[in-house]
Amino acid sequence: QVQLVESGGGLVQPGGSLTLSCAASASIFSLYGVAWYRQIPGRQRELVAAIRSGGFTTYADFVKGRFTISRGNAKNTVDLQMTSLKPEDTALYYCNAYRATMSWGRGTQVTVSA
Repeated sequence: QVQLVESGGGLVQPGGSLTLSCAASASIFSLYGVAWYRQIPGRQRELVAAIRSGGFTTYADFVKGRFTISRGNAKNTVDLQMTSLKPEDTALYYCNAYRATMSWGRGTQVTVSA
């Protein structure tokens, strides 16, 4: 049973923008919050941003001022708005429950290159 599904990845030029979407149920969001993670080949998966009920958010230092995590208008998605993208942002991005991690999905690839 799939509970969270990420989408929206693609190829963008440095300095460009991209928005990722995570389909997440309202119950998961309310109980655990939702977070975006990324994994660069050869490195450990790392937290990018997280959002919890009440609108509380947290960001990794490397994305502060560039990325914004928010709950979609339909309240069944959590979006990651990415701006001023850098080649270093190239990675496979995943979403998951923040406090009670579910099984990992396939992720969505973000490639930043000229």
